[in-house]
Amino acid sequence: MADDETFQTGDSGASMTVPIQAGALKKGSMVLINNFPCKVVDISISKTGKHGHAKASITALDIFTNKKYEDQAPTSHNLEQPVVKNTEYTLCDIMDDGMTSLMDEAGEIREDLEMPKDEEVAGPLKEAFDNGKDCQVRVVSAMGKEVIMGFKSKD
Repeated sequence: MADDETFQTGDSGASMTVPIQAGALKKGSMVLINNFPCKVVDISISKTGKHGHAKASITALDIFTNKKYEDQAPTSHNLEQPVVKNTEYTLCDIMDDGMTSLMDEAGEIREDLEMPKDEEVAGPLKEAFDNGKDCQVRVVSAMGKEVIMGFKSKD
């Protein structure tokens, strides 16, 4: 074998979802409905019927848009559960085009996230930053999408 082999580096190959049985879901669980990562807000289990399967009726809200989704599945079947990651960053700057400059705990800077679309988060965040407060933003990532979902500020 040659000693000059090179390997491409990349992610760890981790999946964006993990399987979860429909009967194991409960309020607050994460589930993928129509390829949207959702948080379960209501679930009801029907009794076994003529064909022998109890069904789970799931009502969930998209974690990024709060849009309501509904799904039904036999309790014995597996559904996809998104791997959701929360990360804290320090807000360094808000550019004129709406992009943000964020710094993680290791001191790495990233400038690839937009301000939140939700005005209930974006308005107070911009106001706190403009007033010179230190802002810690919470970035939620799931299914290859990352969005600023909240923040904490201190003087």
